[in-house]
Amino acid sequence: MEFYIIYLVGGKIRMKKINIVLYEPEIPQNTGNISRTAAVTGAALHIIKPMGFEVTDKHLKRAGLDYWDKLDITYYESFSDFCEKNPDAELYYFSAKGEICYADVEYPERVFLVFGKESVGLPDELVRENYKRCLRIPMLPTLRCHNLSNSVAIAVYEVLRQRKFEDLTNARL
Repeated sequence: MEFYIIYLVGGKIRMKKINIVLYEPEIPQNTGNISRTAAVTGAALHIIKPMGFEVTDKHLKRAGLDYWDKLDITYYESFSDFCEKNPDAELYYFSAKGEICYADVEYPERVFLVFGKESVGLPDELVRENYKRCLRIPMLPTLRCHNLSNSVAIAVYEVLRQRKFEDLTNARL
């Protein structure tokens, strides 16, 4: 069974289309920043346990405090639990080991952007099994990786750019 999250934008009903998936996040400040990105873009946030912190962690709440009640957030006990509850999800895995540039992909209407834990990224087995859907964000070859919350923002805004920032405003009045 597939569930869609419906939300109201400018008097129109829309289905959530962008889904951010965090695989075992470890740093509360990153998850707080990502929750803010999810809230301001209308993306859903999926968190796969175990986490390296408690949801009540003051650093997590401080980073996204005034947006926490605006989140569409779901927790999963494991990656298999996530897959069972989202059987038709089109997953794109972000990894420094990927060969495809994130900007060279045409994202589907309902997309799931999967990011690994801060210390080691996604499990090697998961990357190997899904290599054709592993995307990278270009960077200098001598450095390890981007910050997780920055990577999520880059990916989400690329999907939004391709959609001409549909439902988002360009100016604050």
